[in-house]
Amino acid sequence: MAKDKKSVAMRESLKKRRRRFQLSLAEKWREALRSVVPITLIVLALCFTVTPAPPDTVLSFLAAAAMLVIGMGLFTLGTDLAMTPIGEHVGSAMTRSKKLWLVLMVSFLVGVFVTMAEPDLQVLAEQVPGVPNMTLVLSVAVGVGLFLVLAMLRILFRVRMSLLLLGCYAAVFVLSCFVPDSFLAVAFDSGGVTTGPMTVPFILSMGVGVSAIRSDANAENDSFGLVALCSVGPILAVMVLSLIFQPESAAYTSTELVLVEDTRAMAALYLDAVPYYLGEVALALAPIVVFFALFQGLALRLSAGEVLRIVSGLIYTYVGLVLFLTGVNVGFMPMGAYLGSALASLKESWILVPVGMLMGYYVVSAEPAVHVLSKQVYELTAGAVPRRALGISLSVGVSASVGLAMTRVLTGVDILYFLIPGYFIAIVLMFFVPPIFTSIAFDSGGVASGPMAATFLLPLAMGACVAAGGDVTRDAFGVVAMVAMTPLITIQILGLVFKRKQRAAQPAQAPQAAPVEEIIE
Repeated sequence: MAKDKKSVAMRESLKKRRRRFQLSLAEKWREALRSVVPITLIVLALCFTVTPAPPDTVLSFLAAAAMLVIGMGLFTLGTDLAMTPIGEHVGSAMTRSKKLWLVLMVSFLVGVFVTMAEPDLQVLAEQVPGVPNMTLVLSVAVGVGLFLVLAMLRILFRVRMSLLLLGCYAAVFVLSCFVPDSFLAVAFDSGGVTTGPMTVPFILSMGVGVSAIRSDANAENDSFGLVALCSVGPILAVMVLSLIFQPESAAYTSTELVLVEDTRAMAALYLDAVPYYLGEVALALAPIVVFFALFQGLALRLSAGEVLRIVSGLIYTYVGLVLFLTGVNVGFMPMGAYLGSALASLKESWILVPVGMLMGYYVVSAEPAVHVLSKQVYELTAGAVPRRALGISLSVGVSASVGLAMTRVLTGVDILYFLIPGYFIAIVLMFFVPPIFTSIAFDSGGVASGPMAATFLLPLAMGACVAAGGDVTRDAFGVVAMVAMTPLITIQILGLVFKRKQRAAQPAQAPQAAPVEEIIE
């Protein structure tokens, strides 16, 4: 009788878990739909009006959109189940040891190995001539590792984020005076591609784990800013590399429109690409899996149930990223290049700017790492920064950046004429906003410039630049850097708005009724 009751209880528990899983996955897919559908509708509207496209290209794009929805849903679910818990457990375990050398060594190794496996970085290395692929990858990875160490030291020793960022970007712009013009955009874009869908969840959750060892009121606030600092490391590393190798050019190869005979050929196009991304994502996940296994055996000793949950999350992450990257590269990238070329070929080529801004507004919401960041910001600030407000601020910032990037494509203006004033404004704002908004803003710049920016907006700019007769290396490349810059301004402006609201509401509130003020000040 007791065994029967226990068996019934176990079955009910399994049913509840299965039901929770189904509800969670359904919610992730709804979020993915809300992210992908707007950009899909914009592209279709253009294809049926001002920029007619071949039917097979449109069909391939729609197939890619479906893969993005499914892949994003699985990826974000896997992140919740695996990537975030791993980072938090590792961060907490290494700080509990009370050994500074261990914290620094583990941080450096995490930064190097996870970055080496970042799919976006592999794509970048393939397209940069003059420097061996592995040399570029290792240089960028070491840059991330060193700056992740710096970020951990900032958390442990409570160094003000604004001072570090001021010093780092001052070094960046001083060094940029000596970098070859043809390689300058590569350096700035490298800071965006290294903070991709694999790196961001792990780094963010590690920051939460490390900051948890502190008991002061600002510990949670200081968990932000890791992505920001890890985005600076690659820029400096690639600039130094360019001085050593003195490359003559850093031209990108534009994506050609692939035409297929029928739907079977289109299916074959996707199926042929899947094995490549199976390997790429396996390479991306392998260092994290090995790292977690070592920590589990040496320090964590998590329960079997927790380990099983993390393993299942890794599987969802793997499948989701394979589908996401396959869809983006096979369907979205060619469509982006085609639309850019078609828009720039119009008599009214200025239409490229507002169309680019509209696309930028919605493309950022499709970035997987953006969902990870917004969720963590909402939780750690106890709702002080609503996910919707953060999302709108990011979208506005990226929209402005794409508009500026398309202006560069049409006019050939040097990228430094945009980056220097933009970063100057962002740095000035640091001294007027609550510290947490500075960290969130610079983190947002890194996560906004992910796979969607590199595989849709960059081809859009490249296709437009070729059609306009510009220099692709100088004028088109750099769009990722622009996307990473403008959120620094818009998110900090959001911080000013919240700060003003809090001050206005403070006299009418009792001291114990203002927990948000404690969080953001």
